[in-house]
Amino acid sequence: MRTALKIKRESTALKEPEERIYLSTAEVDSRTPEQWEHLVRGHWGGVENRNHWRKDACLLEDKTTSKQPGVVASFGLLRNILLFFHAEQEVHNTLNGHVEAITANPSKAYAMLTARL
Repeated sequence: MRTALKIKRESTALKEPEERIYLSTAEVDSRTPEQWEHLVRGHWGGVENRNHWRKDACLLEDKTTSKQPGVVASFGLLRNILLFFHAEQEVHNTLNGHVEAITANPSKAYAMLTARL
């Protein structure tokens, strides 16, 4: 490690500002502050774009309170199944709309789990 970055994040979604520390093997003067910020945002943007945001914001994944690994893994698998089926269907434009439709029709959820569509 050659560089430690401290970035303060403020958002209307946060009660108080957050501070994060990022570590890098690059020299601190190898980038401008704006370039460092772009690098950090780019990393997290990639993570968010790979379904994390949808699983958290729409399916409330980060609010899972169970400490039992099997329960957490099972719910994670169910969320991934839902994302797969949402991508494959053309009826519901939004993930939330798709979830509402499944909630209103439990037999549809069962059909998804047993792959009988």
